[in-house]
Parts: sequence; structure tokens; C-alpha cells
Amino acid sequence: MKPMGPIPPYFTDQRELTIAGRTAADWVAEHGSPLFVYDVGIVAERVARLRAALPELCEIHFAIKANPLPAMLEAVAPMVGGLDVASGGELAKALKVKDAAHISFAGPGKRDAELEAAIVAGATLNLESEGEAERALTIGARLGIAPRLAVRVNPDFELRGSGMKMGGRASPFGVDVARVPALVRRLIDAGADWRGFHIFAGSQSLDTPAIVETQAATVALAARLADEIGVTPPLVNLGGGFGIPYFSGDLPVDVDTVGAALGEVLAARPERLADSKFAIELGRWIVGECGVYLTTVIDRKQSGEETFLVCDGGLNHQLAASGNFGTVVRRNYPVAVAGRMDAEPGDAVSVVGPLCTPLDRLADRVALPDAGPGDVIAVFLAGAYGASASPAAFLGHDPACEVVAGPAHP
Repeated sequence: MKPMGPIPPYFTDQRELTIAGRTAADWVAEHGSPLFVYDVGIVAERVARLRAALPELCEIHFAIKANPLPAMLEAVAPMVGGLDVASGGELAKALKVKDAAHISFAGPGKRDAELEAAIVAGATLNLESEGEAERALTIGARLGIAPRLAVRVNPDFELRGSGMKMGGRASPFGVDVARVPALVRRLIDAGADWRGFHIFAGSQSLDTPAIVETQAATVALAARLADEIGVTPPLVNLGGGFGIPYFSGDLPVDVDTVGAALGEVLAARPERLADSKFAIELGRWIVGECGVYLTTVIDRKQSGEETFLVCDGGLNHQLAASGNFGTVVRRNYPVAVAGRMDAEPGDAVSVVGPLCTPLDRLADRVALPDAGPGDVIAVFLAGAYGASASPAAFLGHDPACEVVAGPAHP
């Protein structure tokens, strides 16, 4: 028997799983299986809680790579101050729901066509290198447009406890600290509209003190760089890094503590940053817990001493839950039998998908209530890095349906 992560509090204490006011069985009957259901009422609640915790000086941005479904973006865009994109495709989606002045574009390897699209639209490019900066300046000069350019900084520290470390080492992301002042002066001298810094040290951290420490270090780094340049940055994007509890023993980030500490840091910020605005960029923390992946048991199979629930969906839709999306040691996401949430668990079973690979395992030897063909299995924490981050074309199975439901505002 292996442990599972905690079911998000929005779905506990139920006899039959209910999402956005309707049972899982109802959702499957209407839309088929496999299926993602996203409750945007949960998103609204989380954004409101975070906004209440953060100082007024700090805006919330949504990193749309976490869930770029157009219906999700349409729901989330009014709740946040900005959208952060990582490709030309994401930029096109973001422009349909948010003014370009509130869109920023990060990521290495931006093609010239993507740079041009951002410059023409008026979005901010978070530059990842001097080479990218020169290409953006050249394109802007050809178009007769002063490009809106920020510099993504590769910080000389990392976010402790983060699942993916984005700083404190050589990296394809951002410009090393020592080279940032010269690059910013180059942008200003060339007539670009310099928009400030994007400083991202890591992601998926549940270590509240580490997040507090990193945010303080980020503000200090921004002030030091601004002093060297001699110009106040209009915006300092502090990155994100807030994780959500996927696995057994995980505890949520204390956003009230983070917000209070950031408020103190910003209240005491150096004079050079007196007129700067600030933002926190979050993805999975905003949408991860709102989503549930529903898949139906096709077969209950015994092999040796192990029991398998073979379902109609698997890693082709939920790669992260299978443990194949950057997890070093495979651990179980929270799962449940949707129609019997309150039933006593039975013997250990493994929940697997229909793909011809042993990697297609959504839950490994977990205790679930007795289940068989026709039962719906719910995989939680499916709102971020689910459908769009999974190999949907693998083996030619149909993509999962995605449904955005619930009120957009609490």
C-alpha cells in the first residue's frame, strides 16, 4: 500500500464527488469520458484570498502555461492584473482576453516572428539574452516602434525547496546578474521602452520561509541593479514559486505569512524602487486545485498479487499524475472513486490507463473503495499542467474533453 496526496479541501466531506455543483457522474454523462472539469469558482476564491494577503503595491499575474484553455483564460483574465505567456501561440490567446499593455512574454528561443508579434501588439518582452535584445531592437527599428522590453534576470540565488530551480546557476533562462546593467543601458540608449525586471528563482515550493526569504532577496537584487543602472524600473516581477500539495505529507503555502512579509519588505524598500510597481506571477497555485480529471474503469484485472483498474484515460491526458513530468521519485496524486467518496477503502489497487507502456499508471497500489467497470475515477489537482502538458497524440487515442464551469466570481 502506498500513500496518496491530500484531496483539495474543496472536494472533501462528500459522499459523491461534486464539481461546480454537479456530480462527477452527471459531468461524464453529458460530456463523456475521459474529461477534465475546472471549477472557476475555486479559482476566484483563491485569487481573492491571495489579493487580500498581498500588499496593495503587488499585482497578481497569471502564467497561462499552467492552463491555456481559452475558456479558462476568459474566466481568469478579469480576476488578475496581467497575463504571462511563453510562446507566440499563447500570446495570440492572451490578446483575445487582455489588453497587450498587461501581457508579458518570457521564454528562451523566441523566434523573430514571435518578437515582431509582441512588438506590434504592444506586449512586454522579457528578454532572455543580449542576442534576443538585439533582434528585438532591430525589429522595432524596422517597424518604427519603440519595443516594450524588460530583462529577465538569472538571479544569483535559488528558491529553496523548489521543484524546478530557475536561479543560482548557469541557465538558458535570463541574463546573468553581472551583465544586466550593461544590457539595460543598451536598451535605454537605443530608445526602447524599458519596462523593468523579471526575476524568477524557482517554482513549486511549499516552503513558506524560503518563499519569504527569496522575495526579500529579489527586491534587494532589483534595487541593487537599479542603482547600478541609475534608473528606476517601472515594474519588478518577483516571479512566483508557490507550490500546491500534490503528495502525502505536503502542506500548503501560508499565503498570509508570505503577503505580510512582502508587505514589510516593500514598505521598507530602497528609495530607488519608490516609484516601482511589483507583481507576483503564479500559475499552478491559481488553477491547479480547481481541476479534476475523470476517467472511467474499463476493466478490473488481477495479475499475480496485484489488482489493476484499467481506465479509458491515462498519461496521454495526465502525464504529471503518472509521475512522468519531472518527478524524480514517483509518488501518488490524490485519487478517488467518484461515486463512493465516503466508502471504506479496500485492498490496494493500481489505476492504469489504456496505453501500451508500463509508464501509464495514474495511481500505484493505493487503497480505494471497491471499484470495477463503469466506475469513475477522479484524479485531483488536474487544473494545471494537465491536458496541455501531456502527449495527447500518443497512440492515437482521442483527446480528453475540457469543461470550465462554475461562477467566475465568488
